[in-house]
Amino acid sequence: MSTEPLKQRIANAVKDAMRAKQSERLGTLRLLQAAIKQKEVDERRDLDDADVTAILEKQVKQRRESITAFEQAGRQETADAEKAEVLVLQEFLPQAATEAEVLAAVDAAVAQVAAEGATGAPAMGKVMAIVKAALAGRADMTAVSRQVKEKLTGA
Repeated sequence: MSTEPLKQRIANAVKDAMRAKQSERLGTLRLLQAAIKQKEVDERRDLDDADVTAILEKQVKQRRESITAFEQAGRQETADAEKAEVLVLQEFLPQAATEAEVLAAVDAAVAQVAAEGATGAPAMGKVMAIVKAALAGRADMTAVSRQVKEKLTGA
């Protein structure tokens, strides 16, 4: 793993994509840079790696939702383009957590919240906050959310 800041790695990737004339990759990276810049302007501060990771997660989530919508509408070509963008964005996220790591994080969070006395639906938000912190950028939170709900409701 590189020690240079995530923003710098993205800037370098933009330059590399320009040199290699990879227009689709370049477009995705520029959209990402624009989202980072927008957040910096909105908050009037430089973003750190954690902030950039959160933006990456949001971008990936948006693309996944679009892929589902496009596939349901029979627009496979557009869905494939979105999938390619997800692959580009995922290059900058931390290594994905394994299924075992996700399950362990969910179990630990459920146990911690249960020890605090929260159960059922009210515990969902507390568990998700713990799991999100533990797996930041390393898991699809939509799938993790389903796992947490199953654990809490016993479904």
